Amino acid sequence: ARAKRIIYLHMAGAPSQLELFEHKPDLTRLDGQDCPASFLQGKRFAFISGVPKLLGSQYPFHQAGQSGAWVSDRLPYFEKHIDDVCFIKSMRTDQFNHAPAQLLVQTGNLRLGYASMGSWVTYGLGSENQNLPGFIVLISGGKQPDGGKQLWGSGFLPSIYQGVQCRSHGEPVLYLENPQNVSRSLRRSELDAIDEINRQQYAEFGNPETITRISQYEMAFRMQMEATDALDIRKESVATQAAYGCKPGQESFANNCLVARRLAERGVRFIQLYHWGWDSHGSNAKEALNLGFTDRCREVDQPMSALLDDLKQRGMLEDTLVVWGGEFGRTSMRENRNGAVMQFIGRDHNPGAFTIWLAGGGIAPGITHGETDAMGYEIVKDPVEIRDLHATILYAMGFDHRKLNYSFQGLDQKLTSVKPARIVSEVLG
Repeated sequence: ARAKRIIYLHMAGAPSQLELFEHKPDLTRLDGQDCPASFLQGKRFAFISGVPKLLGSQYPFHQAGQSGAWVSDRLPYFEKHIDDVCFIKSMRTDQFNHAPAQLLVQTGNLRLGYASMGSWVTYGLGSENQNLPGFIVLISGGKQPDGGKQLWGSGFLPSIYQGVQCRSHGEPVLYLENPQNVSRSLRRSELDAIDEINRQQYAEFGNPETITRISQYEMAFRMQMEATDALDIRKESVATQAAYGCKPGQESFANNCLVARRLAERGVRFIQLYHWGWDSHGSNAKEALNLGFTDRCREVDQPMSALLDDLKQRGMLEDTLVVWGGEFGRTSMRENRNGAVMQFIGRDHNPGAFTIWLAGGGIAPGITHGETDAMGYEIVKDPVEIRDLHATILYAMGFDHRKLNYSFQGLDQKLTSVKPARIVSEVLG
Protein backbone atom coordinates (compact mmCIF):
# COMPACT_ATOMS: atom_id res chain seq x y z
CA ALA A 1 0.00 0.00 0.00
CA ARG A 2 1.22 3.50 -0.80
CA ALA A 3 -1.54 5.55 0.83
CA LYS A 4 -1.16 6.42 4.50
CA ARG A 5 -4.05 8.85 4.72
CA ILE A 6 -7.13 10.05 2.85
CA ILE A 7 -8.47 13.53 2.12
CA TYR A 8 -12.02 13.11 0.85
CA LEU A 9 -13.63 16.15 -0.81
CA HIS A 10 -17.38 15.55 -0.96
CA MET A 11 -19.40 18.02 -3.02
CA ALA A 12 -22.75 17.74 -1.23
CA GLY A 13 -25.72 18.05 -3.55
CA ALA A 14 -24.08 16.25 -6.49
CA PRO A 15 -22.27 18.39 -9.09
CA SER A 16 -23.22 18.05 -12.75
CA GLN A 17 -20.66 15.97 -14.60
CA LEU A 18 -22.07 17.37 -17.84
CA GLU A 19 -20.88 20.86 -16.93
CA LEU A 20 -17.45 19.73 -15.70
CA PHE A 21 -15.94 16.54 -17.14
CA GLU A 22 -18.34 14.90 -19.62
CA HIS A 23 -17.94 16.41 -23.08
CA LYS A 24 -20.99 15.32 -25.10
CA PRO A 25 -21.22 17.21 -28.43
CA ASP A 26 -24.22 15.14 -29.55
CA LEU A 27 -26.15 16.26 -26.48
CA THR A 28 -25.25 19.87 -27.23
CA ARG A 29 -26.41 19.42 -30.82
CA LEU A 30 -29.79 18.07 -29.64
CA ASP A 31 -30.27 20.75 -26.98
CA GLY A 32 -33.91 21.79 -26.66
CA GLN A 33 -35.41 18.75 -28.38
CA ASP A 34 -37.91 16.47 -26.64
CA CYS A 35 -36.31 13.77 -24.54
CA PRO A 36 -36.60 10.29 -26.16
CA ALA A 37 -39.19 8.03 -24.55
CA SER A 38 -36.49 5.39 -23.94
CA PHE A 39 -34.80 7.79 -21.49
CA LEU A 40 -37.96 7.94 -19.39
CA GLN A 41 -39.39 4.41 -19.42
CA GLY A 42 -38.92 2.62 -16.12
CA LYS A 43 -36.99 5.54 -14.61
CA ARG A 44 -37.67 7.28 -11.30
CA PHE A 45 -36.90 10.95 -10.96
CA ALA A 46 -36.90 13.28 -8.00
CA PHE A 47 -38.80 16.03 -9.87
CA ILE A 48 -39.03 15.49 -13.64
CA SER A 49 -42.47 14.72 -15.05
CA GLY A 50 -43.95 14.61 -18.53
CA VAL A 51 -41.55 14.97 -21.44
CA PRO A 52 -38.55 17.17 -20.60
CA LYS A 53 -36.20 18.80 -23.12
CA LEU A 54 -32.65 17.58 -23.70
CA LEU A 55 -30.08 19.96 -22.25
CA GLY A 56 -26.57 20.44 -23.61
CA SER A 57 -23.69 21.61 -21.46
CA GLN A 58 -23.90 25.24 -20.42
CA TYR A 59 -20.14 25.74 -20.81
CA PRO A 60 -17.51 25.08 -23.48
CA PHE A 61 -15.14 22.12 -23.17
CA HIS A 62 -11.55 21.62 -24.25
CA GLN A 63 -8.85 19.00 -23.85
CA ALA A 64 -6.03 19.59 -21.39
CA GLY A 65 -2.73 18.04 -20.36
CA GLN A 66 -0.82 15.22 -21.97
CA SER A 67 -3.73 12.88 -21.20
CA GLY A 68 -6.04 15.01 -23.34
CA ALA A 69 -8.82 14.69 -20.79
CA TRP A 70 -11.87 16.88 -21.43
CA VAL A 71 -12.68 19.62 -18.95
CA SER A 72 -14.99 22.64 -19.05
CA ASP A 73 -13.86 26.23 -18.69
CA ARG A 74 -15.34 26.31 -15.15
CA LEU A 75 -12.17 24.76 -13.67
CA PRO A 76 -9.19 26.75 -14.99
CA TYR A 77 -6.97 25.99 -11.97
CA PHE A 78 -7.84 22.31 -11.84
CA GLU A 79 -7.04 21.68 -15.50
CA LYS A 80 -3.36 22.33 -14.70
CA HIS A 81 -3.46 19.18 -12.56
CA ILE A 82 -5.50 17.05 -14.91
CA ASP A 83 -2.58 14.69 -15.52
CA ASP A 84 -2.30 14.08 -11.77
CA VAL A 85 -5.78 12.60 -11.40
CA CYS A 86 -7.62 9.46 -12.41
CA PHE A 87 -11.21 9.94 -13.56
CA ILE A 88 -13.86 7.32 -12.97
CA LYS A 89 -16.68 8.36 -15.32
CA SER A 90 -18.78 5.24 -14.83
CA MET A 91 -19.87 5.54 -11.22
CA ARG A 92 -23.45 4.54 -10.49
CA THR A 93 -25.71 4.15 -7.49
CA ASP A 94 -29.24 2.91 -6.82
CA GLN A 95 -30.21 5.96 -4.76
CA PHE A 96 -31.68 9.15 -6.28
CA ASN A 97 -32.36 11.18 -3.11
CA HIS A 98 -29.57 13.08 -1.37
CA ALA A 99 -29.55 11.70 2.18
CA PRO A 100 -29.61 7.96 1.35
CA ALA A 101 -27.23 8.49 -1.59
CA GLN A 102 -24.77 10.33 0.66
CA LEU A 103 -25.08 7.61 3.28
CA LEU A 104 -24.36 4.97 0.65
CA VAL A 105 -21.26 6.80 -0.60
CA GLN A 106 -19.92 7.49 2.88
CA THR A 107 -20.99 4.37 4.81
CA GLY A 108 -21.69 1.73 2.17
CA ASN A 109 -25.33 1.52 3.24
CA LEU A 110 -28.37 3.71 2.59
CA ARG A 111 -29.73 3.18 6.10
CA LEU A 112 -28.71 4.90 9.33
CA GLY A 113 -26.51 3.19 11.86
CA TYR A 114 -23.62 2.01 9.69
CA ALA A 115 -19.97 2.95 10.08
CA SER A 116 -18.51 5.61 7.80
CA MET A 117 -15.47 5.04 5.61
CA GLY A 118 -13.39 7.29 7.85
CA SER A 119 -14.35 5.21 10.87
CA TRP A 120 -13.43 1.98 9.08
CA VAL A 121 -10.02 3.34 8.06
CA THR A 122 -9.17 4.63 11.53
CA TYR A 123 -10.47 1.39 13.07
CA GLY A 124 -8.11 -0.54 10.81
CA LEU A 125 -5.05 1.73 10.99
CA GLY A 126 -5.45 4.03 13.98
CA SER A 127 -3.90 7.49 13.98
CA GLU A 128 -0.29 8.54 13.51
CA ASN A 129 -0.75 11.38 16.01
CA GLN A 130 -2.07 10.52 19.45
CA ASN A 131 -2.75 14.19 20.17
CA LEU A 132 -5.30 14.54 17.37
CA PRO A 133 -8.29 12.44 16.33
CA GLY A 134 -7.66 9.98 13.53
CA PHE A 135 -10.78 11.15 11.69
CA ILE A 136 -11.59 14.87 11.34
CA VAL A 137 -14.49 16.52 9.49
CA LEU A 138 -14.62 20.07 8.09
CA ILE A 139 -17.75 21.66 6.59
CA SER A 140 -18.24 24.67 4.32
CA GLY A 141 -20.98 26.10 2.13
CA GLY A 142 -23.21 27.30 4.96
CA LYS A 143 -25.06 24.04 5.53
CA GLN A 144 -24.41 20.47 6.60
CA PRO A 145 -24.94 17.73 4.00
CA ASP A 146 -28.41 16.18 3.87
CA GLY A 147 -27.21 12.94 5.46
CA GLY A 148 -26.21 14.82 8.62
CA LYS A 149 -23.71 13.65 11.20
CA GLN A 150 -24.42 10.00 10.41
CA LEU A 151 -22.14 10.50 7.40
CA TRP A 152 -19.13 10.56 9.72
CA GLY A 153 -20.58 8.38 12.49
CA SER A 154 -18.99 5.16 13.71
CA GLY A 155 -22.23 3.14 13.58
CA PHE A 156 -21.67 -0.23 15.24
CA LEU A 157 -17.91 0.37 15.60
CA PRO A 158 -16.73 1.72 18.96
CA SER A 159 -17.56 5.42 19.09
CA ILE A 160 -13.91 6.33 19.54
CA TYR A 161 -13.65 5.92 15.74
CA GLN A 162 -16.35 8.44 14.82
CA GLY A 163 -15.37 11.62 12.99
CA VAL A 164 -14.71 14.75 15.02
CA GLN A 165 -16.21 17.84 13.42
CA CYS A 166 -13.88 20.83 13.70
CA ARG A 167 -14.51 24.45 12.86
CA SER A 168 -12.27 26.40 10.53
CA HIS A 169 -12.65 29.57 12.57
CA GLY A 170 -12.92 30.31 16.26
CA GLU A 171 -12.50 27.48 18.76
CA PRO A 172 -11.68 24.34 16.69
CA VAL A 173 -13.90 22.09 18.80
CA LEU A 174 -16.63 23.59 20.97
CA TYR A 175 -16.08 23.30 24.72
CA LEU A 176 -12.51 22.09 24.21
CA GLU A 177 -10.96 25.00 26.09
CA ASN A 178 -10.84 25.11 29.88
CA PRO A 179 -13.48 27.15 31.69
CA GLN A 180 -12.46 30.55 33.03
CA ASN A 181 -10.08 30.38 36.03
CA VAL A 182 -9.39 26.66 35.47
CA SER A 183 -5.67 26.07 34.92
CA ARG A 184 -4.22 23.21 32.90
CA SER A 185 -2.87 21.54 36.07
CA LEU A 186 -6.28 21.78 37.76
CA ARG A 187 -7.89 20.34 34.64
CA ARG A 188 -5.43 17.44 34.76
CA SER A 189 -6.38 16.73 38.38
CA GLU A 190 -10.08 16.79 37.49
CA LEU A 191 -9.56 14.35 34.63
CA ASP A 192 -7.56 11.98 36.83
CA ALA A 193 -10.47 11.85 39.27
CA ILE A 194 -13.04 11.38 36.49
CA ASP A 195 -10.91 8.66 34.89
CA GLU A 196 -10.72 6.75 38.15
CA ILE A 197 -14.51 6.84 38.53
CA ASN A 198 -14.96 5.70 34.93
CA ARG A 199 -12.48 2.84 35.39
CA GLN A 200 -14.35 1.65 38.46
CA GLN A 201 -17.59 1.78 36.50
CA TYR A 202 -16.05 -0.20 33.64
CA ALA A 203 -14.74 -2.83 36.07
CA GLU A 204 -18.25 -3.22 37.49
CA PHE A 205 -20.36 -3.15 34.31
CA GLY A 206 -17.93 -3.82 31.44
CA ASN A 207 -19.56 -1.30 29.07
CA PRO A 208 -17.06 -0.57 26.24
CA GLU A 209 -18.52 2.93 25.85
CA THR A 210 -16.98 3.73 29.23
CA ILE A 211 -13.53 3.12 27.76
CA THR A 212 -14.47 5.41 24.85
CA ARG A 213 -15.48 8.09 27.34
CA ILE A 214 -12.10 7.83 29.10
CA SER A 215 -10.28 8.06 25.76
CA GLN A 216 -12.30 11.08 24.70
CA TYR A 217 -11.52 12.98 27.91
CA GLU A 218 -7.83 12.26 27.45
CA MET A 219 -7.92 13.15 23.76
CA ALA A 220 -9.61 16.47 24.54
CA PHE A 221 -6.89 17.29 27.06
CA ARG A 222 -4.14 16.57 24.53
CA MET A 223 -5.99 18.38 21.74
CA GLN A 224 -6.23 21.67 23.62
CA MET A 225 -2.90 22.87 22.27
CA GLU A 226 -2.29 20.76 19.17
CA ALA A 227 -5.72 21.12 17.55
CA THR A 228 -5.66 24.88 17.93
CA ASP A 229 -2.25 24.99 16.29
CA ALA A 230 -3.20 22.56 13.48
CA LEU A 231 -6.29 24.51 12.45
CA ASP A 232 -4.64 27.95 12.59
CA ILE A 233 -3.97 28.79 8.94
CA ARG A 234 -2.63 32.20 9.94
CA LYS A 235 0.64 30.40 10.68
CA GLU A 236 1.01 29.72 6.97
CA SER A 237 2.84 32.21 4.75
CA VAL A 238 0.89 34.92 2.97
CA ALA A 239 1.89 33.29 -0.32
CA THR A 240 0.48 29.92 0.73
CA GLN A 241 -2.78 31.48 1.91
CA ALA A 242 -3.07 33.34 -1.38
CA ALA A 243 -2.42 30.15 -3.38
CA TYR A 244 -5.44 28.52 -1.74
CA GLY A 245 -7.55 31.69 -1.81
CA CYS A 246 -7.90 31.65 1.96
CA LYS A 247 -9.56 34.25 4.14
CA PRO A 248 -8.56 33.51 7.75
CA GLY A 249 -11.37 33.83 10.23
CA GLN A 250 -14.08 32.89 7.75
CA GLU A 251 -15.74 29.59 6.94
CA SER A 252 -14.71 28.51 3.47
CA PHE A 253 -13.72 25.52 1.41
CA ALA A 254 -10.40 27.25 0.72
CA ASN A 255 -9.60 27.51 4.42
CA ASN A 256 -10.62 23.89 4.94
CA CYS A 257 -8.37 22.65 2.13
CA LEU A 258 -5.37 24.34 3.74
CA VAL A 259 -6.38 22.96 7.13
CA ALA A 260 -6.63 19.51 5.52
CA ARG A 261 -3.01 19.73 4.40
CA ARG A 262 -1.94 20.84 7.89
CA LEU A 263 -3.83 17.93 9.44
CA ALA A 264 -2.40 15.46 6.93
CA GLU A 265 1.18 16.44 7.68
CA ARG A 266 0.42 16.01 11.39
CA GLY A 267 -0.64 12.41 10.91
CA VAL A 268 -4.44 12.59 10.85
CA ARG A 269 -5.56 9.45 9.04
CA PHE A 270 -8.83 10.50 7.41
CA ILE A 271 -9.80 14.10 6.66
CA GLN A 272 -13.32 14.63 5.32
CA LEU A 273 -14.39 17.91 3.72
CA TYR A 274 -18.02 18.60 2.81
CA HIS A 275 -18.90 21.56 0.62
CA TRP A 276 -22.63 22.15 0.28
CA GLY A 277 -24.52 23.85 -2.55
CA TRP A 278 -24.21 21.62 -5.65
CA ASP A 279 -27.90 20.70 -5.95
CA SER A 280 -28.40 22.27 -9.38
CA HIS A 281 -32.15 21.91 -9.92
CA GLY A 282 -32.67 25.42 -11.19
CA SER A 283 -35.33 26.20 -8.60
CA ASN A 284 -33.65 29.56 -8.04
CA ALA A 285 -30.69 31.58 -9.26
CA LYS A 286 -28.39 30.21 -6.57
CA GLU A 287 -28.92 26.67 -7.91
CA ALA A 288 -29.08 27.43 -11.62
CA LEU A 289 -26.48 25.80 -13.83
CA ASN A 290 -25.83 29.04 -15.68
CA LEU A 291 -25.61 31.12 -12.49
CA GLY A 292 -25.02 29.60 -9.03
CA PHE A 293 -23.11 26.65 -10.42
CA THR A 294 -20.34 29.05 -11.47
CA ASP A 295 -20.06 30.25 -7.86
CA ARG A 296 -19.66 26.67 -6.59
CA CYS A 297 -16.94 26.02 -9.17
CA ARG A 298 -15.14 29.22 -8.23
CA GLU A 299 -15.29 28.24 -4.54
CA VAL A 300 -13.58 24.88 -5.04
CA ASP A 301 -11.43 25.20 -8.18
CA GLN A 302 -8.49 27.15 -6.80
CA PRO A 303 -8.39 25.51 -3.33
CA MET A 304 -8.55 21.88 -4.47
CA SER A 305 -5.93 22.59 -7.12
CA ALA A 306 -3.68 24.32 -4.57
CA LEU A 307 -4.11 21.32 -2.27
CA LEU A 308 -2.86 18.94 -4.98
CA ASP A 309 0.03 21.25 -5.78
CA ASP A 310 0.93 21.72 -2.11
CA LEU A 311 0.88 17.98 -1.39
CA LYS A 312 3.03 17.34 -4.48
CA GLN A 313 5.61 19.99 -3.57
CA ARG A 314 5.90 18.62 -0.04
CA GLY A 315 6.33 15.06 -1.27
CA MET A 316 3.05 14.03 0.38
CA LEU A 317 0.90 13.23 -2.65
CA GLU A 318 2.46 9.80 -3.10
CA ASP A 319 1.09 8.59 0.23
CA THR A 320 -2.02 10.80 0.45
CA LEU A 321 -5.11 9.63 -1.42
CA VAL A 322 -7.33 12.54 -2.49
CA VAL A 323 -10.91 11.73 -3.54
CA TRP A 324 -13.37 14.21 -5.11
CA GLY A 325 -17.03 13.63 -5.99
CA GLY A 326 -20.70 13.86 -5.08
CA GLU A 327 -23.41 11.30 -4.32
CA PHE A 328 -24.86 10.86 -7.84
CA GLY A 329 -24.92 12.57 -11.23
CA ARG A 330 -27.24 14.84 -13.19
CA THR A 331 -29.70 14.09 -15.98
CA SER A 332 -29.09 14.83 -19.64
CA MET A 333 -32.44 16.62 -19.81
CA ARG A 334 -33.64 19.85 -18.29
CA GLU A 335 -35.68 19.60 -15.15
CA ASN A 336 -39.36 20.47 -15.62
CA ARG A 337 -41.17 20.29 -12.31
CA ASN A 338 -44.84 19.42 -12.75
CA GLY A 339 -44.15 19.19 -16.49
CA ALA A 340 -43.55 22.93 -16.86
CA VAL A 341 -40.41 24.68 -18.10
CA MET A 342 -38.67 26.26 -15.12
CA GLN A 343 -37.45 29.84 -14.96
CA PHE A 344 -33.85 28.80 -14.28
CA ILE A 345 -31.79 26.09 -15.94
CA GLY A 346 -31.23 22.94 -13.92
CA ARG A 347 -30.88 19.16 -14.07
CA ASP A 348 -32.54 16.44 -12.00
CA HIS A 349 -30.79 13.65 -10.09
CA ASN A 350 -29.23 10.86 -12.15
CA PRO A 351 -28.07 7.81 -10.17
CA GLY A 352 -27.20 6.00 -13.40
CA ALA A 353 -23.96 7.82 -14.18
CA PHE A 354 -21.61 10.23 -12.46
CA THR A 355 -17.93 11.12 -12.25
CA ILE A 356 -15.42 11.13 -9.44
CA TRP A 357 -11.68 11.63 -9.52
CA LEU A 358 -8.85 10.31 -7.38
CA ALA A 359 -5.25 11.44 -7.05
CA GLY A 360 -2.11 10.36 -5.20
CA GLY A 361 -1.85 7.40 -2.87
CA GLY A 362 -0.77 4.97 -5.57
CA ILE A 363 -3.58 5.86 -7.97
CA ALA A 364 -2.66 5.77 -11.67
CA PRO A 365 -2.47 9.40 -12.88
CA GLY A 366 -3.70 10.73 -16.20
CA ILE A 367 -6.18 7.98 -17.04
CA THR A 368 -9.95 7.76 -17.46
CA HIS A 369 -11.87 4.63 -16.42
CA GLY A 370 -15.33 3.92 -17.80
CA GLU A 371 -17.51 5.62 -20.35
CA THR A 372 -21.08 6.87 -20.74
CA ASP A 373 -23.27 7.02 -23.84
CA ALA A 374 -23.36 9.93 -26.29
CA MET A 375 -25.87 11.73 -24.07
CA GLY A 376 -23.89 11.22 -20.85
CA TYR A 377 -26.96 9.52 -19.42
CA GLU A 378 -26.10 5.85 -18.95
CA ILE A 379 -22.89 3.82 -18.63
CA VAL A 380 -21.74 1.85 -21.67
CA LYS A 381 -18.32 0.67 -20.45
CA ASP A 382 -16.85 -0.56 -17.14
CA PRO A 383 -19.53 0.39 -14.58
CA VAL A 384 -18.28 0.98 -11.03
CA GLU A 385 -20.58 0.41 -8.04
CA ILE A 386 -20.14 2.29 -4.78
CA ARG A 387 -18.89 -0.90 -3.10
CA ASP A 388 -16.30 -1.29 -5.89
CA LEU A 389 -15.04 2.23 -5.17
CA HIS A 390 -14.83 1.42 -1.47
CA ALA A 391 -12.97 -1.84 -2.14
CA THR A 392 -10.48 0.04 -4.33
CA ILE A 393 -9.91 2.81 -1.78
CA LEU A 394 -9.40 0.26 1.00
CA TYR A 395 -6.95 -1.65 -1.20
CA ALA A 396 -4.98 1.56 -1.77
CA MET A 397 -4.80 1.87 2.04
CA GLY A 398 -3.50 -1.68 2.38
CA PHE A 399 -6.74 -3.49 3.28
CA ASP A 400 -8.47 -6.54 1.87
CA HIS A 401 -12.07 -5.33 1.96
CA ARG A 402 -13.28 -8.88 2.62
CA LYS A 403 -11.20 -9.16 5.78
CA LEU A 404 -11.73 -5.69 7.26
CA ASN A 405 -14.85 -6.58 9.20
CA TYR A 406 -16.50 -6.18 12.59
CA SER A 407 -18.82 -8.68 14.24
CA PHE A 408 -22.22 -7.12 15.00
CA GLN A 409 -25.62 -8.75 15.44
CA GLY A 410 -24.27 -12.11 14.36
CA LEU A 411 -22.77 -10.86 11.10
CA ASP A 412 -19.30 -9.85 9.98
CA GLN A 413 -20.11 -6.30 8.91
CA LYS A 414 -18.02 -4.70 6.14
CA LEU A 415 -17.84 -1.31 4.45
CA THR A 416 -18.47 -3.04 1.12
CA SER A 417 -21.64 -4.78 2.45
CA VAL A 418 -22.59 -8.41 1.81
CA LYS A 419 -22.70 -8.10 -1.98
CA PRO A 420 -19.60 -9.01 -4.02
CA ALA A 421 -17.26 -6.09 -4.63
CA ARG A 422 -14.34 -5.83 -7.01
CA ILE A 423 -11.15 -3.82 -6.96
CA VAL A 424 -10.93 -1.49 -9.97
CA SER A 425 -7.36 -2.49 -10.77
CA GLU A 426 -6.99 -0.07 -13.70
CA VAL A 427 -7.02 2.95 -11.41
CA LEU A 428 -4.24 1.59 -9.21
CA GLY A 429 -0.73 2.56 -10.25
